[in-house]
Amino acid sequence: MAQSFFAPCPRGLEAALAAELTALDAKYITPVDGGVGFAGEHELAYRANLESRLASRILWRVGHGRYRNEDELYALTRGIDWPRHFKVERTLRVDVAATRSPLASLEFATLKVKDAVCDRFRDTSAKRPSVEKQRPDIRVHAFLGEREATLYLDTSGEALFKRGYRRDTEMAPLRENLAAGLIALSGWTPGLPLLDPMCGGGTIAIEAAMIAADRAPGLARTFGFQKLAWYDGPTWQRIRQHAHDRVRPSPDTPSIFASDVDARMVEQARLNLATAGVAPFVAVGVADVLERAAPAPQGMLIANPPYGVRLENDAALAALYPRLGDALKQRFAGWTVLLMSGDTRLPKLIGLKPSRRTPLYNGAIECRLYRFEMVAGRPARAPRPEASASE
Repeated sequence: MAQSFFAPCPRGLEAALAAELTALDAKYITPVDGGVGFAGEHELAYRANLESRLASRILWRVGHGRYRNEDELYALTRGIDWPRHFKVERTLRVDVAATRSPLASLEFATLKVKDAVCDRFRDTSAKRPSVEKQRPDIRVHAFLGEREATLYLDTSGEALFKRGYRRDTEMAPLRENLAAGLIALSGWTPGLPLLDPMCGGGTIAIEAAMIAADRAPGLARTFGFQKLAWYDGPTWQRIRQHAHDRVRPSPDTPSIFASDVDARMVEQARLNLATAGVAPFVAVGVADVLERAAPAPQGMLIANPPYGVRLENDAALAALYPRLGDALKQRFAGWTVLLMSGDTRLPKLIGLKPSRRTPLYNGAIECRLYRFEMVAGRPARAPRPEASASE
């Protein structure tokens, strides 16, 4: 029997995620702002969690209905047969999000949903699941609209961008699924040289290497569906083994390149690549983006350069960007360059005209993915002081 699912993703990646789900044979695909609805058998949830490079989670819809107040939300939630979906011994977490909801307090709404789930268990077993906020077995998500509420069980557990290979999570500015999204939007395909010359911990290069290796992003982790009642161990092991068996061997010569001016970050990138199992696919080294040469006559450069959220960064960025434009013109003729930035001054400061600007969100920060087709030319001119900062 077909089930309904919803896959949230970074805003701006909805169309790319829809294409990814189509390739997984999902049905009734419906992109909306911030995610994609789709349908399929339970087995599709296994494959979507294992294979999706762009989704943040895979949520399984278990209830939907109208509500006007907290009591009606409680009744809607309690009407769902939660004991049929998971055991009372499983620990529980509830998250509530809302858009134009009439309810005054999301915290109180969260409490009502949690109580309704637990009370439904108490009706049948005289026991209630324990609440665990840090590492729960089961996550219930409620999305409240103006008049209707939808309830989901999370089949992912930890967010899907947590592939398990990165150890520098505190200082990484780019989540794994957003990095994979930049690659998807770029149109890059394995074999074409790819460079991230400001690689930090190497996330863009690692995601590209996993694509080149045909390595499923979830191959090294566990998932929330393994705690649900419909989990079928042999079916999951068959799907996972098939993904493991198709991983490609290491190339003789890597066509993916990563560098950073900070030697400590380069070492971190090497560690992350090794943990991800794709180190042979990437050539990593210490280099200044303003000085390094292109590693091939043609290719694709994808990077997330620094951009200022605080005013004190503006002067440094205003000095960096014209020099970066010069370096790209002098050394990367014949390359396609994609730069994601939250600084709308970037094209003007860098002295290059983008062929495309794609709106994206890096968390709460509104960004643009700027695409530049590089041709040989004169050095970029520094902008006049009175130049506008708007797009």
